Amino acid sequence: MFVPREEQNGAILIVDDDQSLREFLEIFFAKEGFRVFTAGDGEEALKLLEKTSVDLVLADIRMPKVDGLKFLKLLRRKGFELPIIMITAYASLDSAVEAKKEGAFDYVSKPFKLDELRALVNKALQKKEKISSPKDYEFMGLIGRSPAMQRVFEMLPRVAAVPSNVLITGESGTGKELVARAIHQLSARKDRPFIVVNCGGIPPNLLESELFGYKTGAFTGATKEKPGLFALAHKGTIFLDEVGELPPELQVKLLRVVQEKSFLPLGATSEVKTDVRIISATNRDLEKEVLEGRFREDLFYRLNVISINLPPLRERREDIPLLVEHFLRKYAQKLGKKIEGISDFALKALMEYDFPGNVRELENIIERSVALETGPLILPESLTLSHLKSRRFKTSKEGPSFEISLPEGGIDLEALLNQIEVSLLKQALERTNGNKTEAAKLLGLNFRSFRYRLAKYRLS
Repeated sequence: MFVPREEQNGAILIVDDDQSLREFLEIFFAKEGFRVFTAGDGEEALKLLEKTSVDLVLADIRMPKVDGLKFLKLLRRKGFELPIIMITAYASLDSAVEAKKEGAFDYVSKPFKLDELRALVNKALQKKEKISSPKDYEFMGLIGRSPAMQRVFEMLPRVAAVPSNVLITGESGTGKELVARAIHQLSARKDRPFIVVNCGGIPPNLLESELFGYKTGAFTGATKEKPGLFALAHKGTIFLDEVGELPPELQVKLLRVVQEKSFLPLGATSEVKTDVRIISATNRDLEKEVLEGRFREDLFYRLNVISINLPPLRERREDIPLLVEHFLRKYAQKLGKKIEGISDFALKALMEYDFPGNVRELENIIERSVALETGPLILPESLTLSHLKSRRFKTSKEGPSFEISLPEGGIDLEALLNQIEVSLLKQALERTNGNKTEAAKLLGLNFRSFRYRLAKYRLS
């Protein structure tokens, strides 16, 4: 990377398998006041973009491994919205159309004039002034622009770099396991096992044998030796989810593992040494549990060397639009649905909801909405929020109203209007218990017009 003396225009990534061209453009744009990064192919560029934020990409179309067009498609699929200018010596109408279709800002062919390229880059940056990559708000599967989540993002690499035990606190559904996995993946143990133990999901009489294993003949039915989860996690990380659910007798045994780095399998006469990092999580107030005698104080302090708290979604509402967009993309692709976005009124309803199930509940709501929606936008009727029943539309003397933002790529207005009409017809019939005459009155229609609409959508 060549760093100019006076950086003022942001960062550019140059992706080209021609080293001499890369170096030439690197020097040119550095002198123009840009911070410049380079990559020899699309695969290298994708890895760089995972950890580095840039404002614009210049990419060749013909490259080894991952070529320019495939690289462009992968960027869009991963959610990067930064402007991309394609460069090629093999100019053709087909490749130009394909690049534009996949979201390239523009397309230039070699040999090109530096003045023209400079003007094109400036135009791209002016049209979309320094777009932030979604990666600025996403880290290791966690998503959030709120100060609380940004602090977590900043903390994770530092926590991963040390071997200390970690206690993650937060309500159910806030993403505690994602944080634990991120710490493991960022640590020196990333190539070793990551073992998850649901302390509240395993019956207490089985939990000891699950954690520490047993020898043949240790109890009736133990016909074969079984290694425990601590043995399987050797050299890696063990994640004790809902550690507050551990019964007192197992708290004692866990304390010995933490202190002595060894455990005794059921039926064994000698202890087994283990090298594991312990990450625990709880939705309980463990300090209160300690004061009330339900959790060992010495174990609490051994597990809580480093503490990370995840706030509930209702305390970081600014993250809801980002999460909605993420889950919409995820489930539209997974379910093969053409969903272009969410209506302003539906998003407003989500912003006002308290989400007792936190991010997990939001994900379930969006998955269900995508599965049931028949039109291009998620409307309030598809959301499973009880408080929406009496607040679907704002009413005034002029009648009901609600707002929908027009997506950048446009919308199928006819399909959307049909979708809204079908929804209101169904609601009118439900409210009148199937009485078509009364339903027609609710919608301000005469009976003949109402019956025509029912037939049109095959609702009768």
